[in-house]
Amino acid sequence: MEGTIRSAFAMTEPDRACSDATNIAATADLDGDEWVINGEKHYISGAGGKRRKVLIVMVLTDTDAPRKLRQSQILVPMDTPGFEMIDGMQVLGDYDAPHGHMHLRFTNCRVPKDNILLGAGRGFEISQGRLGPGRIHHCMRAIGQAENALELMIKRGLSREAFGKKLIDLGGNIDLVAKSRMNIDASRLMVFQTARAMDILPKDQARIYISSIKASVPIICCDIIDRAIQMYRALGVSQHTPLAAMYGNARMLRLADGPDEVHRMVVARAEIKKYQ
Repeated sequence: MEGTIRSAFAMTEPDRACSDATNIAATADLDGDEWVINGEKHYISGAGGKRRKVLIVMVLTDTDAPRKLRQSQILVPMDTPGFEMIDGMQVLGDYDAPHGHMHLRFTNCRVPKDNILLGAGRGFEISQGRLGPGRIHHCMRAIGQAENALELMIKRGLSREAFGKKLIDLGGNIDLVAKSRMNIDASRLMVFQTARAMDILPKDQARIYISSIKASVPIICCDIIDRAIQMYRALGVSQHTPLAAMYGNARMLRLADGPDEVHRMVVARAEIKKYQ
């Protein structure tokens, strides 16, 4: 409760297509009163932080169980013998979030049997419960970034001149400002609608709204940041504005917690089902 330690969630793997949350290669085998964990994880956000002391690791515990009951989540203290942090993964070459997106390796890591969360076979269930709220929070933050980018775009356009005119009055930039404002407002309303759906609808219905915003809001955010970069010209991709880092973060959101394609598939299946 004092915030002296933090955790990181380790699910994504380098050798598996993890857009399928059941497609886990890292294993945990029960040996007496201990789980023995082997495998690798990468893009584990925040795992490099100084206060990060424990990992929540998604592992395969029963290959014979039904597909969504094969995985479990196990607590692994980061000082466990056999655990190593290989390196930090970059995003678009140079940007990474505070404390990094880390590549991790587990080699015969032994932890107590009681470190399993909720019980064997409930890893997929736990991850789905966690990822829904995470996705809407990602979209909320993306809208904030889009607002920031629009503000920077307008201020830049009003403060610079070319060909005897302010940049804001050239090249259709007025239309881009209007389009950005409308895009942000529409995205915000979609997120509000999703938040309400999460409050009042069953999970299987709310997830359609969640997938809808997850597959659209980050794209809109990327587009608006890209417009702001264009207004700043070369400076927009330099270290002297926040725009390059903002774009890297927004672009990564199109992959984090499920790629666009998976979320569009969820929305499309629900829509088609109405007419079958």
